Amino acid sequence: MIRLATLLILALGAPAAAAPLAITLFGAQTEGSAQPTAPLGAYAAGCIAGAVRIDETAPGWQAIRLSRNRNWGHPSIKEVLTRVSAAAQAAGTPRLLVGDVGQPRGGPVPGHASHQTGLDVDIWFRPGPRIPLSVQEREGLSAWSVVSADRQDVNERWTEAHAAALEAAAEDPQVSRIFVNAAIKRRLCRTAPAPRPWLRKVRAWWGHDSHFHVRLNCPADAPGCTPQGPPPPGEGCGAALDWWFTDEALNPAPATGPRRRDVMTLADLPTACRAVLDAD
Repeated sequence: MIRLATLLILALGAPAAAAPLAITLFGAQTEGSAQPTAPLGAYAAGCIAGAVRIDETAPGWQAIRLSRNRNWGHPSIKEVLTRVSAAAQAAGTPRLLVGDVGQPRGGPVPGHASHQTGLDVDIWFRPGPRIPLSVQEREGLSAWSVVSADRQDVNERWTEAHAAALEAAAEDPQVSRIFVNAAIKRRLCRTAPAPRPWLRKVRAWWGHDSHFHVRLNCPADAPGCTPQGPPPPGEGCGAALDWWFTDEALNPAPATGPRRRDVMTLADLPTACRAVLDAD
C-alpha cells in the first residue's frame, strides 16, 4: 500500500516542488481503502472511500482491460449492472462488456472527466460472448461504434438489444444520467414507443459512439457526495437535440491547455480525500 506521506515526499522532491497532482496520487493506489464505503465530492472532483472491486466476470457481464485496475466503485454499480445485463440478455445480448468504473480510491482518471467517485460506469455497445474471454482477449478487444460515418444516425451494428439496455438503465431508480452520442439519442427519439419518460435521463454528449456512460445517483447514506441536478424537463428530443447536429457541435474547436483532471491537486478535492489516500 502506498501511503499519502510517501507519495507527497516523492512528488515534492521534483525540481519545481509543485503541489503533487491528484491524478498521480490516486493512480498509484492499487487497492480500495479499509474504510466504510462513501463516495466523496463531485463526479468530476472527488474520490471514494471503501470502494469494492466490481466482478471481472458475472453471469451478465465481463469487465475488460483489467490491467487498468479501474473496476472499482460503489456496490450499487453491481446492482445496476445486474439489472441492465438481464434486460440486454432478454433482448438477445449474451453478456455486456464493462469498461471503466473507477480507480481503487477514485480520484482523477486518465481519459475521463468524471469517474472519480465510483458512481460512473462505461458499458460497451459491442456485445460480449457467452463464454468468458481470457485476460489476454480482454486486453486486445476493440470497441464497436454504432454511429454512422456522417454522425447523423446509427449504423448497421445498432440493434434492439442496445435500445433495451439503455431503457433498462434509464428506468433504474439508482441511475441519474446516461450519456450517449447524439445520433443514438436521435434514434431513440424516433423509435422508442410511448410512454417513455425514461428518455429524459438519456443525454447527448460528445464521443460515446462505442459505449454508453451510466451515472448513478448519490446514495442516500452518503452526505459527502455531491449530487448532480435533475436533467432538464421533457424527453430531450426535437429542438433540444437539434444543436448537436450543427457544425458547432459536430466540429468543435480544439481544446487548448491541459484538461482539468490533469492539473487537479488535493486542494481541488474534498478534504476527506486526503484520509482516503492515507488509509490502509
